[in-house]
Amino acid sequence: MKIKSLCAASLATLSLVFSTPDCAYGVAQAPKWDKVFAKSDKVNVKKVAFKNRFGIELVGDLYEPATKISTKQPAIAVSGPFGAVKEQASGLYAQQMAERGYIAFAFDPSFTGESGGAVRNVASPDINTEDFSAAVDYLTSLPQVDENKIGIIGICGFGGFGLNAAAQDTRIKATVTSTMYDMTRVTAKGYNDTMSDKDLYAMRQKLNRQRTLDYKQGYYTGAEGLPEKLTGQEPLFVKEYFEYYKTPRGFHERSINSNGKWNVTSALSLITQPILAYSSTIQNAVLMIHGEKAHSRYFSEDAYKKLTGDNKKLLIIPDANHVDLYDNLEKIPFDEIDQFLKKYL
Repeated sequence: MKIKSLCAASLATLSLVFSTPDCAYGVAQAPKWDKVFAKSDKVNVKKVAFKNRFGIELVGDLYEPATKISTKQPAIAVSGPFGAVKEQASGLYAQQMAERGYIAFAFDPSFTGESGGAVRNVASPDINTEDFSAAVDYLTSLPQVDENKIGIIGICGFGGFGLNAAAQDTRIKATVTSTMYDMTRVTAKGYNDTMSDKDLYAMRQKLNRQRTLDYKQGYYTGAEGLPEKLTGQEPLFVKEYFEYYKTPRGFHERSINSNGKWNVTSALSLITQPILAYSSTIQNAVLMIHGEKAHSRYFSEDAYKKLTGDNKKLLIIPDANHVDLYDNLEKIPFDEIDQFLKKYL
């Protein structure tokens, strides 16, 4: 599908959610508050459309301090969790950081939410890494941003993609990951690396049979998502996801984890393209945050061991589970994130 120019696409494909587009920057005011968290009166928000290096149009919300500041400011691009949209955790993080004086930008990754991509609900190690760099591209274009002081925050699965972006994009001066997942590792090896080589090969066979079926039937089959109701027999972390994505706490109609399914064959690229292969080469600062009681804690602990240099830090939050770091303001260490970014941006 041919993608129209930025301003044309903003008017044509996003007309239901945009008003008064500013074609110089692909910006428009959001018509109403559509987030799962309360709006701050200390922050101004506007909707943005921009393109990544693959020509996919991405949509994000730009959060800025309501108080006018005359000097150029540090900026942060935020995305995640995996399957979530900017109206959920990433928007909350962006708003909190904007309250602390940053230009903060929460965006929907390619193929999800309000962002473009002809095939929906697809994940790609390459493209989702590029999405972070594309957000950095956009931030460098803003006159209020100091382009030498740009960082990123990746939540859950986009913590892994964020680390991969930091390994290739030296413009990212500081990276923060929160409750990080390595989606390539968990897809190829299962939780706690319990999948055998035989199991992995069987999965590849199944996924490639699905490719054949999808092509013949003319559409892409969705994977199993969260259940509509809990039976009580699910693992604890599934219950925690349910409590966030399937209840008023975090439900959003555009979120795959709330209301939809990933494309089954997305897993094919995830199992053969390990995103943390070059994380040891990251020279700029990294802060990794994880909950003490999170089922996913080992992802951050193992990834941290590969990082080098004295500008890296692992912060374990006492008594916090995986989804606590999505929206629990009593447990997300925003002050520590602020201190870290102030030091390295």
